[in-house]
Amino acid sequence: MRAVIQRVSKASVTIDGELFSEIDGGLLVLLGIVDSDTREDIEWLSRKISNLRIFNDEEGVMNRSLIDAQGEALVVSQFTLHAAIKKGNRPSYIKAAKPHIAIPLYQDFIAQMEGELNKKVKTGVFGADMKIALLNDGPVTIIIDTKNRE
Repeated sequence: MRAVIQRVSKASVTIDGELFSEIDGGLLVLLGIVDSDTREDIEWLSRKISNLRIFNDEEGVMNRSLIDAQGEALVVSQFTLHAAIKKGNRPSYIKAAKPHIAIPLYQDFIAQMEGELNKKVKTGVFGADMKIALLNDGPVTIIIDTKNRE
């Protein structure tokens, strides 16, 4: 699993011109899934995201987690995070999991995040043409890949 995590003041998902979901303060998580992702990847990534100390404390130091800040999460599936661009100029998405594999993993990740945060996680719609709006706070943007745990 690969995730792009952005600390946001607000973020929203619009589908077919209609607001589908939105958050005020928290994390926008763009999530890419591959065939080899497992339950272990889900648990590790959701725990890591929920506990990343990237929210400011009273002294303005990034020392609080999403849990500490009581922020919200918006998780959006994004297969393009696994684009292969080694050859030519047209990205290949062959590494991205097909929907019959990716959808259950995406749903399990959301459920795991809800357990970590003890609150509902907002989402997009898997496979939909979504318009994502965000106000990046900081800016703070972090990329995490469960296959390369740095």
